[in-house]
Amino acid sequence: MHEVANFKNVELGRSRRQSATLSDTSGRSMFRIMPRPKTILWVDDEIESLAAHVFFLNEHGFQVEQAAHGDDAIALLTRQPYGIVLLDEQLPGRRGLELVGEIRSIDPAVPVVMVTKSEEAGTMHEAIGIELDDYLVKPVNPRQVLTVVTRLLEGDRIRQQRLSRDFVSCFREMEMRRGSRLGWREWTELVVEAAQWEVRLAPSDESGLKEALRTFQTSLHGGFAEYIGTNYPRWLANPQGDRPPMSVDVCSEFLVPLLEKHRKALFVVVDCLRLDQWESLTPLVTDVFDVEESHYFSILPSATPFARNAIFSGLFPVEIAARHPRWWGNREDESLNAHEADLLTEQLEELMDAPVQVRYEKLTTNAESRALLQRLPAYLSQDGVTALVFNFIDQLTHGRAEHAILYEVARDANALRSLTRTWFQDSALLRALKEAERRGVPVLLTTDHGSIHCNTPATVYAKRDATANLRYKFGEDLRAEAAADAVVVNDLSAWGLPARKLGVRMLLATGDRFFVYPTKLREYQSRYRGAFLHGGVTPEELILPIALLTPRRST
Repeated sequence: MHEVANFKNVELGRSRRQSATLSDTSGRSMFRIMPRPKTILWVDDEIESLAAHVFFLNEHGFQVEQAAHGDDAIALLTRQPYGIVLLDEQLPGRRGLELVGEIRSIDPAVPVVMVTKSEEAGTMHEAIGIELDDYLVKPVNPRQVLTVVTRLLEGDRIRQQRLSRDFVSCFREMEMRRGSRLGWREWTELVVEAAQWEVRLAPSDESGLKEALRTFQTSLHGGFAEYIGTNYPRWLANPQGDRPPMSVDVCSEFLVPLLEKHRKALFVVVDCLRLDQWESLTPLVTDVFDVEESHYFSILPSATPFARNAIFSGLFPVEIAARHPRWWGNREDESLNAHEADLLTEQLEELMDAPVQVRYEKLTTNAESRALLQRLPAYLSQDGVTALVFNFIDQLTHGRAEHAILYEVARDANALRSLTRTWFQDSALLRALKEAERRGVPVLLTTDHGSIHCNTPATVYAKRDATANLRYKFGEDLRAEAAADAVVVNDLSAWGLPARKLGVRMLLATGDRFFVYPTKLREYQSRYRGAFLHGGVTPEELILPIALLTPRRST
């Protein structure tokens, strides 16, 4: 039997939280374009008692200016910017907290730290309520003040330097691993690590490091296509051998153990979710769930009609066609996915040796999502599986090729991640996850395939009966102009696909290529260059996240 990649609370538990700190709670990048000056305005009516602190700060490169009254501080702030304001609460005239609004109206970005003798809980709560950057209770020693000032004024630079050092060290190691002979475990580890770095580097100004990472990820494509072309049919020919978990294994290896332990589960499939998108979403669920993550390989073609049916049925397309011939024709559109609920019910009954109640919904519109949220509490109160398919990201990746506005707001992978995160924060999906958490129901969350940002047209030649897909094609006498542009599949059954008429083969696009016909070269280039597509044979499309979300209150 193939070795299943176990769920693991990898070191990412910490690194995820670290990466989340790259932006503050307001969503602003913590890597500011221009650093604030190393100047401190200390507002305190007991100036003479601060001499030791001022001397210590001066020794560490900070220039300190002092003000004994709030009005004096406001006058100084209007004349010049300061890196940080240290503010006593108990001042003559206006309280320190009363000055905060006026300070921020002059310089909205200046960090304000309360340094006060007041130990009253009300003062501290008020300071927290107006989002002061820190709060220190006197007496404080000079080192405490220096630590806070350094964190607020130089923390971004220090973090960015550390991030750069860590990346350079890991990058060298990843380069060495790329040059070795990789099995499916090594491919998974390498691709996942690169995706994590992509997310961690995104908020930084390190364009050179980001470009190095992009070049590295691109360099993986050729070797990965060769690896899949050689090993994929071997995995199918020897299913008991050493192969990765695949789409057909999701329910048997990951969902069934949940049902056996808890008798109920929420099963979520987010259509077309890339590894890097999942990495950007994870910090939003770690507050309420313990996240255990693993990965699996999509079947081929890495497209919804094939991959998602394989998840819900536990079967390769050739097996679905043999068992349910009326449900499977020679089509490649999502009408093939019309029987997912039936396939899931059938698969779970076989795996559990007993009927399993399945509540299945596919969500495409806001109205469908709202209606689901009303029904979800009743669903989650019952034993069995509540299976939800969310189509937003797939619609987004397809829609950006058709709509100029979507294309602009999701121009590249970083922008697509940001848009995905923005959607997720106010989505029916997140509300469904929180409802499961409230009810102590474990969640299995995954996707059916990823996508690749395509910029390179690849000319193919085919007869008129060739399918229209841009990353994979079936057709008679089908060939690519350049051999490196595609993996050629002549024996469809060896790749788990139903046979077609004599002479039909399949092409799977490699790298960032999309298929074009020589007669429509300009039309396809202008329409699809820069699109996020799927169906081909890249790590971005095939290596996928699968996560067990365990409600914290149930542990």
